[in-house]
Amino acid sequence: MESLEARVVDLEVKTAFQEDLLETLNNIVTRQAQQLDLLQKQIKALYQQMQSHGQGGSDGNPRHEIPPHY
Repeated sequence: MESLEARVVDLEVKTAFQEDLLETLNNIVTRQAQQLDLLQKQIKALYQQMQSHGQGGSDGNPRHEIPPHY
């Protein structure tokens, strides 16, 4: 049977690895949340740009748009 000291050392090592893993995962989740926020802002800006473009005299119907070769 292992000595008590060896078991405690083993538990301390495992705890240290788990703390490092949790910190790494926390950093990843935080970075992904920031990326999602940025993507949502970009989508909102694109949506607003599309809305304002659609109100510039065109009703969104492609028949009323002038083809690019004219």
